[in-house]
Amino acid sequence: MNTELTHYHRIGGAEHVRALVVRFYQVMDELPETYGIRKMHAPHLQSAEDKLYKFLSGWMGGPQLFVEEYGHPRLRARHLPFAIGNSERDQWLLCMNRALDKVVEDIPLRRELSEAFAKVADHMRNREG
Repeated sequence: MNTELTHYHRIGGAEHVRALVVRFYQVMDELPETYGIRKMHAPHLQSAEDKLYKFLSGWMGGPQLFVEEYGHPRLRARHLPFAIGNSERDQWLLCMNRALDKVVEDIPLRRELSEAFAKVADHMRNREG
């Protein structure tokens, strides 16, 4: 029997996943150096926030909210309409790492999530540079 807790449980469940997402988009709105990815989003971020929350819930091992509502995430396919290169990847990771720093007190968990997010963000690149 596997008694290892998922990232979802280790972060503190729905409340902390939501806090991570809220902080992520706050950082995106606040930092001038993330303007490149901010302008890829709608003026109001509520829809993006809701979708990222639902995705992360399942991705971290919690309820599969995104899949239940939208089907398979198909992350790369859903992001193909956006030009994502190294700069956009790095901006996204800056926002996420700042959010992790604020929300996740458990240093090993923060590191694990940061490394996992880096792999996903790198996979989203669809153009050179």
